[in-house]
Amino acid sequence: MESISIGEAVLSEFLGTATLLLLGAGVVANVILPRTKGFGGGWLLINFGWGLAVFTAVYVAFKSGAHLNPAVTLGIWAAGKEEFAPGIEVDAVNGFLYIAAQFAGAAVGAALAYLTYKKHFDEDAEPGIKLAVFSTGPELRSYGWNFFTEVVGTFVLVFWVAISGNTPAEIGPLGVALVVVAIGASLGGPTGYAINPARDLGPRLAHALLPIRGKGSSDWSYAWVPVLGPAVGGILGGLLANVINYVA
Repeated sequence: MESISIGEAVLSEFLGTATLLLLGAGVVANVILPRTKGFGGGWLLINFGWGLAVFTAVYVAFKSGAHLNPAVTLGIWAAGKEEFAPGIEVDAVNGFLYIAAQFAGAAVGAALAYLTYKKHFDEDAEPGIKLAVFSTGPELRSYGWNFFTEVVGTFVLVFWVAISGNTPAEIGPLGVALVVVAIGASLGGPTGYAINPARDLGPRLAHALLPIRGKGSSDWSYAWVPVLGPAVGGILGGLLANVINYVA
């Protein structure tokens, strides 16, 4: 692939992450908000919806390497790669711009999902249900264990991303989509598997700012868990890939 500019990379990450959250928050809204066609569709529908959201977003953001996730950006850095994408050197400034674009895209994507389901948000539902469309929350609140769960889930994702370039099966976007489905189905039960700081914090900010009827609290006391847990998991995944020389 030809080299790109940092401006092209930022736009790519913004659009890709916005697509990710539009479809990801959208499937959650379809399953849990009142009077939708998909109401009650269950956990596996959400898992597969998020996996397909990743599949779609990776194609949208292919120019920038389709990080879509600060944990992936940090993991690639920790893995010792020289470029985030062709022509984009791995350094602090470019890393910051990637991450800023991801957070902004996630907030916009979540806002678009809200507008798509605006009439259903106006229906009577518990505030926690409406928040769950935007951000994750634990089934059993224990900050230390919730943090550990996010570390483990994100480690699996980023380690796979870091090593997958050296595997014989070049399945690309489909591969990472299936990994996300696997993480959700296997490890997502305790916390709802943010595994992406932008995926959680950007939409949580959107929830706080949007005029959502009967929305209640944005649960800021929990907000650090799906930010720091995935960041740590991503760095650990990249470091291990580097140590065992799996990185292409």
